Amino acid sequence: MDWYRLAQPWLFRLDPETAHHFTLNALDWAAKLGPLNPLRQKFPPADIKVMGLSFPNCVGLAAGLDKNGDHIPGLAQLGFGFIEVGTVTPRPQPGNPPPRLFRIPQAEALINRMGFNNQGVDHMVANLRKLDRRDFILGVNLGKNKDTPQEKAAEDYLTGLEKVYCLADYVTINISSPNTPGLRDLQHGKALDHLLSQLLERRQQLTEQQGKRLPIAVKIAPDLTEKQLEEQTALFLHHKIDAVIATNTTLDHSPVQSFPHGEEPGGLSGRPLSKKSTEIIRRLHTLLGDRIPIIGCGGILSAEDANAKFEAGAKLVQLYTGLIYRGPRLAGEIIRTCPKQ
Repeated sequence: MDWYRLAQPWLFRLDPETAHHFTLNALDWAAKLGPLNPLRQKFPPADIKVMGLSFPNCVGLAAGLDKNGDHIPGLAQLGFGFIEVGTVTPRPQPGNPPPRLFRIPQAEALINRMGFNNQGVDHMVANLRKLDRRDFILGVNLGKNKDTPQEKAAEDYLTGLEKVYCLADYVTINISSPNTPGLRDLQHGKALDHLLSQLLERRQQLTEQQGKRLPIAVKIAPDLTEKQLEEQTALFLHHKIDAVIATNTTLDHSPVQSFPHGEEPGGLSGRPLSKKSTEIIRRLHTLLGDRIPIIGCGGILSAEDANAKFEAGAKLVQLYTGLIYRGPRLAGEIIRTCPKQ
């Protein structure tokens, strides 16, 4: 029985943030039932090698659903090959004032302007330390605090890296959210070069201290020109980052402007982002080849959407908005059709 399909009409009557928290709490409760959990999904392991890690399947949970790592045991029951928590910042911050999350069901889309609301990296670290043995890959998505000056942004990412280094399987550097003023400026030129230099230098120090090399991925925006993408990929290759996650949400609201909430400020995700993010993946793969793996994210609402991203060059995919509209069974539909790697 598809419990989410039964609950969805009721959930969609709630404010989106209220529904979000209710769903996560329900997953936590269900996880306590163990093998009797009606939402539990298990899939045969596939052993997909990306970033030097072995992923049990090709489908992950994108950052943003569990910002603080509060709900990992419940989310783990849904069968994801990897779970990315965050975005987390060094210090707690409330994010932007509500309302800040909007459904556009006519387009199977969301607009969010959350603004990295989270309880800070120390809270997340405490949660990660409590985790039992796990059979999935754990990523932590790192951001900067809103009130951190741009010239000190690297310090925030370095703090996050140091704090989660021994607890995560990989980290993602989020420089592409449209909801923190100036953040996307870190995607370009000298700012990106400086940030990556600082991160990789600190990782080398931590690798020597901890005896563990932590892979670093970078999450990029879909709203890049060809020249910007070429400049980015040149820096990614120069610094030998471990993966690119493509993409974050888009500022192009033209597909939803005629619908209620379609002109709300914020990042657009879901169905209208699908082709745009897939095209970025295709362009990235042309520039990178197989030298740096790509993780596809954005507008995946079916196995066909996921396969389009695999065909464009992605090695793995991540879900968020698709789960809101299609429910947890979407992960299984994609896993069963994943290409052999």
